[in-house]
Amino acid sequence: MKKLLFLLCAIPCIAIAQNQDSIWVMNNYTKKEIMIPMRDGVKLFTAVYAPKDASERHPIIMIRTPYSCAPYGETNFNAIWNNPRKYFFKENYIYVIQDVRGRWMSEGVFEDVRPYIPNKKPNEIDEATDSYDAIDWLVKKLPNNNGNVGVFGTSYPGFYANIAAHSNHPALKAVSPQAPVSEWFLGDDFHHNGAFMLLDGFNFYSGFGKPRPKPTTVGPTGFKFPTKDNYDFYLKTGALTNFTKLMGDSIAFWKDLMNHPNYDAFWKARNARSNVQDINPNVATLIVGGLFDAEDCYGAWNLYRAIESKAKNNNKIVMGPWHHGQWGRNDGSFLGNVQFGSNTSEWFGKNIELPFFNYYLKNKGSIDQIKEANIFISGANEWKTFSEWPAKNMKMTAYALSKNGKLSVASAKASTSFDEYVSDPAKPVPYVPEIHSGRTQEYMTDDQRFAARRPDVLVYQTDILQNDLTLAGPIVADLMVSTSGTDADFVVKLIDVYSDDFENAKPTNHVMNGYQMLVRGEVMRGKFRNSFEKPEAFVSNKPTQVKFTLPDIAHKFKKGHRMMVQIQSSWFPLVDRNPQKFMNIYSAKDSDFQKATIKIYHDASTIQLPVLQ
Repeated sequence: MKKLLFLLCAIPCIAIAQNQDSIWVMNNYTKKEIMIPMRDGVKLFTAVYAPKDASERHPIIMIRTPYSCAPYGETNFNAIWNNPRKYFFKENYIYVIQDVRGRWMSEGVFEDVRPYIPNKKPNEIDEATDSYDAIDWLVKKLPNNNGNVGVFGTSYPGFYANIAAHSNHPALKAVSPQAPVSEWFLGDDFHHNGAFMLLDGFNFYSGFGKPRPKPTTVGPTGFKFPTKDNYDFYLKTGALTNFTKLMGDSIAFWKDLMNHPNYDAFWKARNARSNVQDINPNVATLIVGGLFDAEDCYGAWNLYRAIESKAKNNNKIVMGPWHHGQWGRNDGSFLGNVQFGSNTSEWFGKNIELPFFNYYLKNKGSIDQIKEANIFISGANEWKTFSEWPAKNMKMTAYALSKNGKLSVASAKASTSFDEYVSDPAKPVPYVPEIHSGRTQEYMTDDQRFAARRPDVLVYQTDILQNDLTLAGPIVADLMVSTSGTDADFVVKLIDVYSDDFENAKPTNHVMNGYQMLVRGEVMRGKFRNSFEKPEAFVSNKPTQVKFTLPDIAHKFKKGHRMMVQIQSSWFPLVDRNPQKFMNIYSAKDSDFQKATIKIYHDASTIQLPVLQ
């Protein structure tokens, strides 16, 4: 009752605070909607929120998006006062949102992850030229701007922010690609190591992929699912060819997904990390991502690495304990049942994002506190800074998968023994135990006890840890496997097993004693084990190495906990089912799916972990 009374009392206070913020923005800002011409004559719809304050010149902060700069109409304001980033308004930034070419109210033809053209001819356009032309118009035409521009964006807008850095406009001083789309075959969104991420791919493109023949303020409708049980729907629908029939003939990129089953020239041209050497050394980059981002965790880590290795600019990375975009949307103190001890999203905004842009666009303040790598260590629930990433004092240490479900530091001993399970595409391992309609954000930290109890999931765990163990860096799964089929998927999950007397900092309805927190999970499509360009069949029942790298982690396994590894061959409907025979899965029929017996060989199978010394 006391809690209810508190909430009832708090609601008016929250409403008043939001109302005051909204009144302040509307009283101190104007909104203009402008069609900005590109070099080929196409005009892009752009919403400009400009401060009325004319006492000084203001920097421009910009987002380029395929997701709409709604609400449309110059009297309709974006409700940024409900967003942690309202500080851009409080700091009198000129806030610009632009519909990218071919989306919503912009003219032209949209192309998914439009390839960057390094050596453009005068009549060629890409997202870098559109960024250049938009920035050029803004700094020349907007009154009271100080000639400094920053671009940021999360997810798909993170891709556009990255490519904006390739534009080399002299006014562009700082760019922050956040959870950036960078590679749609190897690790982001729609494929992980060649395995198709069915749940996201179908759900997203059934709406987003619909053609938009002319500018509009009305968004597309998605697929009307007959049930809210996604496991049931995706399993009954069956092979990918059946999903293609449901998708219809009008969605171009779904056809591209189905027609490019291997890592060919189509995918390589859309690798947003390929040309980062073209980033101007004078443009600072701040890469931001979530340790528990279900969509673009790969993109953040690997775009940072690419810029570090190829570009010559000032490049930093921030990785917090967040789901996709959580740092810019809501409370970052928890994800699902896992608590992080503080509002990490608010901390990021005040201590990293705003100081970064203020420094480069307003010549204000300092960025001394923003180190090379600013990483939140989950488990310990604290921010750590590093002079490089991976950290100098990190040592890759192999842990062997051994008999009786043992996980321990690997020795030189050899073994011919193995564990085995039957992978049945008719009964795939679910990615969560509950019934859901869409894909959850929380699965990245979910309790894995439901999976550990299945006969088609192998479990290996350490003894109770006698000391804290901090892992910070990439994980390498180096498995010795065999299959009775000619193809198979391998899902590797690293898990923090809480102590039996664990008490959560905040009450939850979930039983946290013995909680099996997913720290990192990843899938590898076995036929790509040697090459993503040229897949290879397995020889049935022949021991074969499958080695792949999982996205980095930053996590402390506390004394009294255990470290666990789970191995399975399906993760449904997150990942499409493998027929478990070597073929083009995108053209498979329902009759192609077969059971397979999978063996994991002891001691020859290891997990290499990034132990922080």
